[in-house]
Amino acid sequence: MDVGYRGPTACAAAGITYRQLDYWARTGLVAPSVRQEGGRGGPPLYSVRDILILKVVKRLIDTGISLQQIRNAVEHLQCRDTADIAQITLMSDGISVYECTTPDEVVELLQGGQGVFGIALGRVWREVEGRLRDLPGEHLPQPADAHPGDELARRRRERRIG
Repeated sequence: MDVGYRGPTACAAAGITYRQLDYWARTGLVAPSVRQEGGRGGPPLYSVRDILILKVVKRLIDTGISLQQIRNAVEHLQCRDTADIAQITLMSDGISVYECTTPDEVVELLQGGQGVFGIALGRVWREVEGRLRDLPGEHLPQPADAHPGDELARRRRERRIG
């Protein structure tokens, strides 16, 4: 991860207010993962994945899903590999949230009367990435061992720090 996004940029990309972002971070619903609140080196920074989850939370809230169900969905998404997230469709009946990874699972939920609406995370991911292209991000400094062959650069950094 070499780019992070400040709160206002995360808000613009996810379509939420700064107040929502702050509340969700304070309550642990979606916290910045690139650089935590109060972390050394500057303000908290959100990853593209964090912003995707913020946008999904906003969509679930807008449809009337309970905060407990949203928390369950967020916890589940945060355990998934980034590559897997784009393959997921979240379906809901207005009460519960279901994860579908194949078209057959979506059809099965719809036939069972459980699916009222769905959120295709791959599409949301593309929306977020498209929006972030026009918004400022912060490039993070690489750790000292990022270029192990660059001994001279490492020594200069140590001299400036020490």
